[in-house]
Amino acid sequence: MSADTILAQVDVTQYEDPEKFKAFIPKLEKYRQALNDAILPQYSVELPDKVENLTAKQFNPVKYLYSQKLLTPSEFEITDSSAPQLVAKFATGELTAVEVFKAFAKRATIAHQFTNCALEIFTKDGLKRAEYLDDYFKKNGKLIGPLHGVPISLKEQMDFKGRQRHACFVSKIDHICEAHGTNAQILENLGAVFYIRTNQPQTLMHLCSDNNFIGVSRNPFNLSLTPGGSSSGEGALVGFGGSAIGVGTDIGGSIRAPAAYSGCHGLRPTSKRIGLAGSLSAGAGQESVMAVAGPLARTIEDIDYWMKHYINDGKPWEVDQNTLRLPWKEVAAPKASDLTIAVMYDDGIVRTTPPITRGLKETVAKLEKAGVKIVEFKPIRTQLAYDTVNSMYTCDGNDAQRELLAASGEPLCRLTKWSLNYGGGKELTVTQNRKLNMIRDSLRQEYTSFLIDNKIDFILSPTYNNVAPKPKQVYNWSYTSLFNILDFPTLVFQTGIFQDPEIDQWDASYKDYKFRSELEEIECNIYNPKEFVGAPVGLQLSGRRYFDEEVVAAGKTIVDILQVDLTKIK
Repeated sequence: MSADTILAQVDVTQYEDPEKFKAFIPKLEKYRQALNDAILPQYSVELPDKVENLTAKQFNPVKYLYSQKLLTPSEFEITDSSAPQLVAKFATGELTAVEVFKAFAKRATIAHQFTNCALEIFTKDGLKRAEYLDDYFKKNGKLIGPLHGVPISLKEQMDFKGRQRHACFVSKIDHICEAHGTNAQILENLGAVFYIRTNQPQTLMHLCSDNNFIGVSRNPFNLSLTPGGSSSGEGALVGFGGSAIGVGTDIGGSIRAPAAYSGCHGLRPTSKRIGLAGSLSAGAGQESVMAVAGPLARTIEDIDYWMKHYINDGKPWEVDQNTLRLPWKEVAAPKASDLTIAVMYDDGIVRTTPPITRGLKETVAKLEKAGVKIVEFKPIRTQLAYDTVNSMYTCDGNDAQRELLAASGEPLCRLTKWSLNYGGGKELTVTQNRKLNMIRDSLRQEYTSFLIDNKIDFILSPTYNNVAPKPKQVYNWSYTSLFNILDFPTLVFQTGIFQDPEIDQWDASYKDYKFRSELEEIECNIYNPKEFVGAPVGLQLSGRRYFDEEVVAAGKTIVDILQVDLTKIK
């Protein structure tokens, strides 16, 4: 069975309505024009060719940024600094919020020109905010907070006072937020500067970015590939260096896939540590598998810094009743010799492609050489976990998605049809849902007991069976959704390895390989070494529930062993 055959199973008669949609077309055109008008000349550049031609050539914008020196030396130095470094220079007066903002505004605008990562750009407002912060510092001799002057990007689905928030549902295009959501409010209180809100897919349930607002975003390391989803624009923007720290959400891999695909790091925290109040999705009220928000960045230090100050200074439990009063602990990076890591090379559902297999093996070899104890991890009931979590996603029979989509009659994107099939797309009874929750809890207990009984600190695994996929051609999220149903904190880190078409080819045994499922056959047949040139290889590190600090600390050790510095990838 082909992917198109599976997609065709969805009955779209209750969703799409071309006549109803006609009324929204002028609004979408106006929206796109406003976005285009927001690209200010002082921050933009002339691209070397039409984006369509660059995409066909698998153009690498990150490499071009550095090789053609699209920024000044000062702008490169600023935008290649970590948030703690920037804040330290704000505190001494060495840097002003305005000069830092202008550097990031330029890099972010260039990122959008190449990757189509933004749903909204508001650099004029960002500049005013930076000026306000500089004035505050001049008058008071101190910073307004631990994120004073730090340029932060937000996924568009998060409420932002006075601005549209639609989460890429066309029916919500006219919605204007009356107040900030939890995340925008906390980060603003801490001193952040906002200037860009980023792209996401229709329904928020793709590992891609397609929607009826601006279409697909593109990968900053290879324009022919997707930056992932659903925090699509965050991955592209942060991977390009256009934001010091980005904020995304994750219910099936939506922080980790963009981080892995787009060449940055990303953390899926344990549930209820980061606020979600004041955001739009069709998952409202569904508690079987919790959505979370978390940071994407180019250093693990940035992720640690963001989590620490968001939680300890932002006190989300005082803003969002659903967050836990659980301060962020100081955990030192462990010695390599103190780590025991179980490696999952294959989840038993979809085998990995050559660049992921190579990335795992080379990473494991470096970790072992540094003194890390490595054991092989045999998947525990992963097919059951996959089937269960997919049923949880659609336990309402897609009722909420149908309501949001049908209100405009908008056309369904290709992967929306796929996502509406999760779990068969059938409405479950309370009894059926409780049984799924029982399976979930048994899986959590089994995985936790395995780690404790075998004295294993973390699980290392692929983020996806492939590197960044082609747009609209990503069907499997078994590697990420596993840790959503387990609710294990999971850090995606970059290995410093990139796909090489000369090296990363299927070996001779592949022609006789017996696919375990139609899904595996579809995913594996997509991989052609010549079509994924230079895609980053990002892996996942997962730990027990509420061991977020330990996961991040171990990530620092691992990235140090691998000698990965994303600010020096030229």
